[in-house]
Amino acid sequence: MNGRLGLGPAILFCPADRPDRYGKALERADAVILDLEDGVTPAGRPAARRALAEFGASDDVPVDRVIVRVSPVGTSDHERDVQVLSCTPFRTLMIPKADSVEQFDALAGSLDDTRAIALCETAAGVVAAPQLARHPCVVALMWGAEDLVVSLGGTSSRRTDGRYRDVARFARSAVLVAAGAAGIDAIDAVHVDLDDLASLAEEAEDAVASGFCATACLHPRQVPVVRQAYGPEADEVERARRVIASAEGASGAFRLDGRMIDEPLLAQARAVLRRAGEGRTP
Repeated sequence: MNGRLGLGPAILFCPADRPDRYGKALERADAVILDLEDGVTPAGRPAARRALAEFGASDDVPVDRVIVRVSPVGTSDHERDVQVLSCTPFRTLMIPKADSVEQFDALAGSLDDTRAIALCETAAGVVAAPQLARHPCVVALMWGAEDLVVSLGGTSSRRTDGRYRDVARFARSAVLVAAGAAGIDAIDAVHVDLDDLASLAEEAEDAVASGFCATACLHPRQVPVVRQAYGPEADEVERARRVIASAEGASGAFRLDGRMIDEPLLAQARAVLRRAGEGRTP
């Protein structure tokens, strides 16, 4: 199957045991991850599953904008999660602690038409990212910094200045490249410091420039920051238009404003215009 998510850039986590927040989260973000894993205590998961089932039975649920993060494959909670989801319309699932294609074989055998996001948040998951990205039901990869560091025996993914340590930067790049090589989407990790919106903006700007399709958010106040970062500036859009317009009638590479423009730079300009909502460009 594969393909792409086709969602906007700001994807907001919402605990699945808080159905009172479902609608608000969907109003504020481009898509919502209803979380049955870390966002819910073990004791709260039965109620969370019931809430998901009731939500899925509603007539006006925007199914295409709902992702469900289930419990890790191989756990009893995962089996219960999938059993409940089989009776709902939700088929875009996020699989935490993803580290083997066999996990996705089992998932595909349990739910028809599953679109999976592989969350590569352990050392094994990062190493397995190229294989996970090519599984037929995987449409996107996401990475996670904190669980990755735990899997390595470390204590912090960031330095004292707030920037990622080298091992986290490596994992981020490895997951992005694996997704790109397989022709699927990559989602950037959450920014856990909810008050540091400036750093979130900086990381989101780097994410879209590097090739991520979205950034996961933990709080609604992060959503507009991410959207602004992914939306190109007016001068960037105008420059992209000029590049595309100048390419008309050109045979091969050409010079514009002192720069040599060839196919990679044309492709980058097209990507800017798509982000600006100008659709497909020639």
